[in-house]
Amino acid sequence: MEHPAALAGPPVPWRRLARVLVIRPDNLGDVVMAGPALRALRRAPPAPGSICWPPPAGAAVAGLLPEVDGVLTASVSWQKTGGEDVPVTDDLDLVERIGWGGYEAAVILTSFSQAPWPAAYLCRLAGVPVRVGMSKEFGGVGLTHWVPSPPDETHQVDRALHLLERVGVPPVEGRLHVRVPAEAARTARRLLGAGSGGDGRGRRPCVLILPGASCSARRYPADRFARVAGLLTAAGLRVLVAGTAREAPLVEATGAGVPGAVLLPGRVDVPVLAALIDAVDVVVCNNSGGAHLAGALGTPVVVLFAGTEQVEQYRPRFGPASILTVPTACSPCRQFACPFALDCLDIPPEQVAAEALRLADERGGPWWRTPAGTRDAR
Repeated sequence: MEHPAALAGPPVPWRRLARVLVIRPDNLGDVVMAGPALRALRRAPPAPGSICWPPPAGAAVAGLLPEVDGVLTASVSWQKTGGEDVPVTDDLDLVERIGWGGYEAAVILTSFSQAPWPAAYLCRLAGVPVRVGMSKEFGGVGLTHWVPSPPDETHQVDRALHLLERVGVPPVEGRLHVRVPAEAARTARRLLGAGSGGDGRGRRPCVLILPGASCSARRYPADRFARVAGLLTAAGLRVLVAGTAREAPLVEATGAGVPGAVLLPGRVDVPVLAALIDAVDVVVCNNSGGAHLAGALGTPVVVLFAGTEQVEQYRPRFGPASILTVPTACSPCRQFACPFALDCLDIPPEQVAAEALRLADERGGPWWRTPAGTRDAR
């Protein structure tokens, strides 16, 4: 039985709303997974304009979502960790920015472990009249339309669509979509052509390795990534390794000893990353934004999935994907740093390389045979 305050208000007047603020203050992949919910809003008459509110880490990818009309970027106080002090004026400034936007409704998307209430109260102070969110706990008038949460294991895409369906927005298919800008695609082709002597792919298939993640508990060890890169090179694939400027040591550790590898530390912004993922034959990465971009673009992906979250909540569901993880008693731990030996990612590099080769084979045939006709990674 639901709480008596659940959905206690009048129906949301979607037909009278022209400007909706969709709030998803989390990482790049979470913003990508908000795409179907944005699409559902877009298709609900009269197709209100959607402004996405992501954090700085997700702002660039929000601009690649076809359903987004604008982006309001904000780093929010309630997601700071480690006792970091945040001036109250930051919240007050954000209230002012929201007020200037003239939003008629706010839809607050959260994971099962997050609460919509801080964002809801800021929107209330800013004068946003309709505030929709989902939570296990009742939190008063911050939300005008409070929806109780579905089961914890619900996939993030389905969770967002469930919220909207409960407030009268018809559901849509949960497939992810991103659009690759033409200039980003041209840059990606130039990067892919580096050292290939060709127009991007040359005559060999390409694998993009993304060794980074938002926290160390979700990162496959760099020395094992390096072994994967070496095995794939030996099997005939061209290897590219990319990451942010902060991830430069991981990029170097992964590819520095691999003959012919193209290393792109800090040289790839989010649009170009999406273009690279769209252009290569297979991606190998952690449970991070790259996995969800690959899912949105239909590029085969091997995901090294740490035990920090439940696989059911975040796995890519459209497009070829191989999810590799080791079940452990401590999963899901929600930790930023593993206090043990990262057993959930104790995956042999040979297995990772074999899965990447299998996906490439399924996509376009056994291109990677070495001149001797062997497959060294298997």
